[in-house]
Amino acid sequence: MLRPIELAIATRYLRSRSKNRFVSFISVVSVAGIALAVAVLITVLSAMNGFEFEVRNRILGVLGHATITGLDGRLEDWRELQQVAARQPGVIASAPFVGGEAMLAGAGAVKGVEVRGIEPGQELRTVALGGLLQQGSFEDLVPGGYRMVIGAALAELLEVSVGDSIVLLVPEGIATPAGVSPRMRRFRVVGIFYAGMYEYDRGLVFMHRADAARLFRFGDGVSGVRLAFSDPRVAPQGVVDVARAYGGGVFVSDWSREHLNFFRSIQMTRSIMFVILLMVVAVAAFNIVSTLVMVVREKRSEIAILRTLGASPGSIVATFMTQGTLIGIAGTLIGVVTGVAISVNLDVLVGLVERALGLKFLAPDIYFISDFPTQLRWMDVGVIAGIALGLALCSTLYPAWRGAAVPPAQALRQY
Repeated sequence: MLRPIELAIATRYLRSRSKNRFVSFISVVSVAGIALAVAVLITVLSAMNGFEFEVRNRILGVLGHATITGLDGRLEDWRELQQVAARQPGVIASAPFVGGEAMLAGAGAVKGVEVRGIEPGQELRTVALGGLLQQGSFEDLVPGGYRMVIGAALAELLEVSVGDSIVLLVPEGIATPAGVSPRMRRFRVVGIFYAGMYEYDRGLVFMHRADAARLFRFGDGVSGVRLAFSDPRVAPQGVVDVARAYGGGVFVSDWSREHLNFFRSIQMTRSIMFVILLMVVAVAAFNIVSTLVMVVREKRSEIAILRTLGASPGSIVATFMTQGTLIGIAGTLIGVVTGVAISVNLDVLVGLVERALGLKFLAPDIYFISDFPTQLRWMDVGVIAGIALGLALCSTLYPAWRGAAVPPAQALRQY
């Protein structure tokens, strides 16, 4: 353990009392460098974590945890599949759906969309669509009503609102004496949702399953069954277990597979950013080397006096290691406090900058979301702080050894 005399000397050396205050200045620079590097690393990782968390939650809120579909895109005995799924552990809900692609024609434009025919009561138990509605209700989707719920961005593009009519065109044609013409049907908009993801808000519409089945000629069949699990992390294996219990002959998918490349790119980007910014922390920590080397050169005579008074080389090493460690602790603490404060208020700070500059940092059509989410993970904070302190401690070894190796007699003759 360090003795008080070594701690007192290390603290005194941090404040140069000579006319040359350069040593104190570079000590402050070392503290500021570590603090800045740690704060930036915490902020960037929090932003990456928040982006991944927010996108995953919004995907799960619309797509659900997993789906089972027919190999040819049709599933006839879907009710039996639901019964099998209900008996499997971890499955909390299931819902049939009919999917297809169509064109929507409104007052302002024509847009290709993904159509999802649902049973509202069952669908709302598998996904969090109810909380996404801005206007209307999914319960207004009734068989034969030809009603539709659309995204907010799509409603703005087509210039429609709740109560307006909209024309849906299915690309599968109908043979007529005049030739093949696409099937079309007029729908009434009964709801507008906002998922916060441009992909869904601009390209996804909901209608009742029976209406979608008539449009796409599914009869009593469906495209597949959507499953919800008590824990989304078990969905990849859980959906496979349900398919095996059903007897196979189906295609399975889950939220991680449908956006596999997207989540992999986030993880890879996060790892690369962590390594790059960790190098910045290392550079800031190694500034302690230059600080302590200059202290050793300035304090050669004092080191010699301490040695003649009985201080051992180990005591001198401990003194300079304590000084460097104090610099590392101060910089790390300041960096952690600053990084946590910025991470918690990052959305507010980004909003102020966007309003001041008139810019939008996250374009919703490119980054899936328009907000700037953050998620502070204390484990990341602990790892960053531990690495910064470790690098700071390693930076003290060479200067401390140089200080203990100062020959007392030679230093006193020069003094």
